[in-house]
Amino acid sequence: MVTDMSGDAEADPDRVLGLFYRDVRHLSRWRLTVDGSPLQPLSTGASGYPAATFFLAGLGGNVYADPTLSVIRSRVLGQGDGEDLHETLTVTNCGRSVVVVELAVAFDADFADLFEVKDRQLRKKARVLRRVDGSRVALTYRRQDYLRRTVIDAPGATLSQGTATFLLTLAAGETWSSTVTVTFESTAPRQEQPGQSRWRHRPESGPRAEQHVLDLQGWMDAAPTLRASWDSFTHTYGQSLRDLAALRLHPQALADGAALPAAGLPWFMAVFGRDSLITSYQALPFAPQLASATLRALARRQADRFDDFRDAEPGKILHELRFGELTYFEEWPQSPYYGSADATPLFLILLDEYELWSGDRDLVRDLEPQARACVEWIERYGDLDGDGYLEYQRRNETSGLENQCWKDSWDSIVHPDGRLASLPRATCELQGYAYDARRRTARLAREVWDDPGLANRLESDAAALKTRFNADFWVDQGGFFALALDGQKRQVATLTSNIGHLLWSGIVADEHVTTLVDNLMADPLFSGWGIRTLAAGQPAFNPLSYHDGTVWPHENGLIAAGLARYGHHEEAGRVAQAILDAAGYFGYRLPEVFAGYDRRLTKFPVEYPTACSPQAWAAGTPLLLLRVLLGLHPDGEQLTSTPHVPDNIGELTLTGIPGRWGRADATST
Repeated sequence: MVTDMSGDAEADPDRVLGLFYRDVRHLSRWRLTVDGSPLQPLSTGASGYPAATFFLAGLGGNVYADPTLSVIRSRVLGQGDGEDLHETLTVTNCGRSVVVVELAVAFDADFADLFEVKDRQLRKKARVLRRVDGSRVALTYRRQDYLRRTVIDAPGATLSQGTATFLLTLAAGETWSSTVTVTFESTAPRQEQPGQSRWRHRPESGPRAEQHVLDLQGWMDAAPTLRASWDSFTHTYGQSLRDLAALRLHPQALADGAALPAAGLPWFMAVFGRDSLITSYQALPFAPQLASATLRALARRQADRFDDFRDAEPGKILHELRFGELTYFEEWPQSPYYGSADATPLFLILLDEYELWSGDRDLVRDLEPQARACVEWIERYGDLDGDGYLEYQRRNETSGLENQCWKDSWDSIVHPDGRLASLPRATCELQGYAYDARRRTARLAREVWDDPGLANRLESDAAALKTRFNADFWVDQGGFFALALDGQKRQVATLTSNIGHLLWSGIVADEHVTTLVDNLMADPLFSGWGIRTLAAGQPAFNPLSYHDGTVWPHENGLIAAGLARYGHHEEAGRVAQAILDAAGYFGYRLPEVFAGYDRRLTKFPVEYPTACSPQAWAAGTPLLLLRVLLGLHPDGEQLTSTPHVPDNIGELTLTGIPGRWGRADATST
């Protein structure tokens, strides 16, 4: 549920407000008034990730007279069976005489699919029906066998089709309280494919609000404890952990209550393969259970057939999973949708990294068939022309994603002059992921699956890929790797942040490292707040373009890890310092993305207008940066630490780091 600071929501075309359930807006209006006037917000706070409290006052107070009507609205999501909202309204007459007031809750439900909220050109195919019955109002949207319903229950109120009104007479000092309950209903999903599982946003048990708070406290207690001389880092770390807790989704198939991270609020409160995999990687030393849940859940949804509408191919890991009206009627392909060329190698990368940290070889054995299918996809279906490189070109030419790398906006893969690269596209970071996935899977094949033949072949293929990549993608005149090879195998010689992913994957040949790092840290790419997605000074650069000039925290975390991997700890520290500095300006919560203006120009990071916040891999970034700064590495049954912490960050101590060693501590001193 997304509201303003008073707790109100309206279907504002310029803001994403309302209550969303399974990718549909079930409350598009939720507005509280007294005598027809809005209330004045005093303070707003969250008492746990499914709960929030709004302290409000009636209008009329000014510098000479205090307000006399106090209103508190306490809101809890998922207090009953996990599909409801409870809002308790408490009104106190703080004045010295009797008052008569009309308290009203205006409500509506447009049942807009999240894609309809994003695209104003889309229109509903059916009408919303409203029915008043006693203390309840039912708002129902039905299209053929697709049903969505919102039911408002307001005992003691006078109800209309859009308002619940309470007429209150309060003596001096008197308090009145009542709870309004909203429940949601939806039709069951269409029949799942064999081996696939239903998903829901809450655990089956439907814990009450106080259980959620206890769960949050347990989550926080289970994470390592950070002591930092830089107070801002401590606040950012705590906020990141709380945001990751709030973004957890619970697949029904994982009966142990395990959860994986959704991508972000408000647009991406859903399963995204790439986002969940990278977030789980970031959080491994802090919440390893995210990785195991993500791997198991995505393995169950692995494609086993061709489906052009969904861009599916055997062995491919899903990109996105949705439950709204458009996907129900197959007007949109995200149910599930497989238009991602990087989720599949990232699955193998996380599987290996999880085993290194946890020692959980049972999971690696359980997922051996899915991992082998991932390898086959990389070698067979992901390589469209047999040249050894991962390429992508959508099968769904109508509504599929044109770009299926992490920079998946339509204009992200451009030549230096701004021309779009022709398809199919082989972006550079995909080759790094494929290289790393082969090497990591080789280790699992040799040490867990007892298949030295596969291990030797994957290692040989990885070495050959590294040699060819460093020859084919290197831009001699610029001293960096091309963004991509286009459909004619020409270099897309645009200087972008993608080259930093190559350090993370380890595919960069030693002779190119110094020049590459110099380009990453020079002014065109490094803004002072982080590394931009596209270097300034090129025609395509725009500091407010989603993927052509902005700064993405998660990407900077991966780049910092890559810099440290190649021994460039000073540069890794500069990137970490910049991103953590920016977090302080965003209330210690890093957004999905922010503008790529130069730090010397703005003095503070500039918001990107439609960034998700909280967003999973942005929340995971401080965790990965902490791992980089402390130099945390699993080494068999031991955790090693080789810290490189900039003086401005100061001393760091992390205690209770979970892993195959039990719990371990690390300090920068």
